[in-house]
Amino acid sequence: MAFYLNCNTHFFFKFSLLFSLLSFSFSQSDVVEAPSPAADSCNGIFLSYAYSSGTKLKPTDPTHQPYRFESVLTVLNNGDEELKSWKVSVEFQNDEFLVSASNAVLADGTSLPANVGNGTVFAGFPMSDLKTAIETAGDLTQMQVQVKLLGTQFGVAAPDVPLPKNIQLANDGFICPKASMQGKNEMQVCCRKDPKFKANVTIDEEFLPRQSGDLTIMYDVTRTYDSNYWAQVTISNHNPLGRLDNWKLSFDWMRDEFIYTMKGAYPYVVDSSDCIFGTQGQHYRDLDFANVLNCERRPTIIDLPPTKANDTTLGLIPNCCRNGTILPPSMDPSKSSSVFQMQVFKMPPDLNRSELSPPQNWKINGSLNPDYKCGPPVRVSPSQFPDPSGLPSNTTAVASWQVVCNITHPKGASPKCCVSFSSYYNDSVVPCRTCACGCPSNTARTCSTTAPAVLLPPEALLFPFENRTAMAQAWADLKHRTVPNPMPCGDNCGVSINWHVLTDYSRGWSARITIFNWDETAFPDWFAAVQMDEVTRGFQKMYSFNGSALELNGVNNTIIMQGLPGLNYIVGETDGANPKKDPRVPGKQQTVVSFTKKNTPGINVAAGDGFPSKVFFNGEECALPSVLPTNNSNREGSTTILSIFLAVFVFIMLHQ
Repeated sequence: MAFYLNCNTHFFFKFSLLFSLLSFSFSQSDVVEAPSPAADSCNGIFLSYAYSSGTKLKPTDPTHQPYRFESVLTVLNNGDEELKSWKVSVEFQNDEFLVSASNAVLADGTSLPANVGNGTVFAGFPMSDLKTAIETAGDLTQMQVQVKLLGTQFGVAAPDVPLPKNIQLANDGFICPKASMQGKNEMQVCCRKDPKFKANVTIDEEFLPRQSGDLTIMYDVTRTYDSNYWAQVTISNHNPLGRLDNWKLSFDWMRDEFIYTMKGAYPYVVDSSDCIFGTQGQHYRDLDFANVLNCERRPTIIDLPPTKANDTTLGLIPNCCRNGTILPPSMDPSKSSSVFQMQVFKMPPDLNRSELSPPQNWKINGSLNPDYKCGPPVRVSPSQFPDPSGLPSNTTAVASWQVVCNITHPKGASPKCCVSFSSYYNDSVVPCRTCACGCPSNTARTCSTTAPAVLLPPEALLFPFENRTAMAQAWADLKHRTVPNPMPCGDNCGVSINWHVLTDYSRGWSARITIFNWDETAFPDWFAAVQMDEVTRGFQKMYSFNGSALELNGVNNTIIMQGLPGLNYIVGETDGANPKKDPRVPGKQQTVVSFTKKNTPGINVAAGDGFPSKVFFNGEECALPSVLPTNNSNREGSTTILSIFLAVFVFIMLHQ
């Protein structure tokens, strides 16, 4: 009898333990906790941020001690309209490092773990839309989402609580007061609709309207099956000065998807090992993974060369295969987009035709191009494509998502190009700034990263920076100037542009532009642009480039230029005629631009109106000198400047 009781007791204990574990798992993932009582008084979008727990972490550091934190961000729709693609801004303030977040992704496309110490915006995933109580009869599982956050924060030890400065809804059309405290561990806010906001979408529309941005990416599902689907990805450039060269596109698969095959582009790494040794290999036992292109959770996609455009296996996709070059629409609309297709295999429990989930955390970059920050994919109305058979009808995508990317200027990021100034009335060149494009950390003993750049003779622009020291010192001696010791470091820019004021007379003036490519990478279909606030209305003509005035944001102050046929390619840096003694030779392009004073009376070219306020090369803003050439020097330097112009002109003509 005792043995029988012991067996039953043991069985009951095991059953109770199993039941407790299952209940804990269920409560963590499937049960939506009831909202705070304060939510009852909110007739809008109720937000709360509650600190749950935290512990001290190693290593011990009195000045910068790390602590683990766990918090819950709650978003509840108590309004009368569905909240589509919800986004919440959390102003972290304790140098937080976020390790994981359930039911959300970072809206700027950053993958976790990530540093969010300066604040971040969360976007809903997989539940991006929150319905109302009216249309769900108060079903919290459709009205509310709870984001469980896990991360590390620094310096806030118990009993203090590491809360953010503020939380607010980041969707357009809402007004949020500053969040209020509920006890010591929770902050709350009720966001209401802005009565002055005019939405461009009605309540009855199923999808959000498409947004504008510097760059947009469309993820269109064109064919779908139970276990896989075909998606077409279209990258479109909308910025008149934005550009991508050798673009690389990356994103995160969130549900263990993998890429089986592609057309119009290719993975940067072809590898199926993650599938073979993962759950994908266990599920797709009969699939030949030797033909699978990529199984990485975060793949990187690159464009194909033009030679693959008509390849029956990899190409035959309109607007594909351009070596990753996407031009601005102001330069060539036919080359302002890039398209590829990929076959994506899904994993359980998504094995049906209608279960479609786009990848998240999109990022795109290029070489010597602006930095882009991309938002989350937003479900939009299905795209339409011309019928491939040529019939006068359109084919509609099964489902479409839009990713909007905008040019950003990250704090502390260095430019990739720089500008030097010179003029006919001063025989010295104001070179690019010291370390304009950054300096290596190991140069402090050989050059100064803080000393200002020294004035140069014009011919020094034709030589690499490491070959200019003797010329700079000799020029300083000739002009009775002192030079710093150690000498300033170089600009370390791959591209430098010289703007030279060439002439100035009663009816007009002219400038000469010389572009130097100090990198080994050539620039096909290059373009440059200058912003000149006072004189753009007087622009007349460029003689070796194709130049035109461009209106940006309603202001006509920009001149965009590109090489004429035969001059639209800047070669990379090459060896001199005698590599043992001659310095390396940069790729060069040069033109003269003329202006009239008829439309710009009162300008003073020598006082600064003849120099640009911003210069761009291939969409990247270049660093400018901190000073302008002065007009108190003798004008004999114009002869030297002219000789440099002729030398560059002859060099270009000989290398056509």
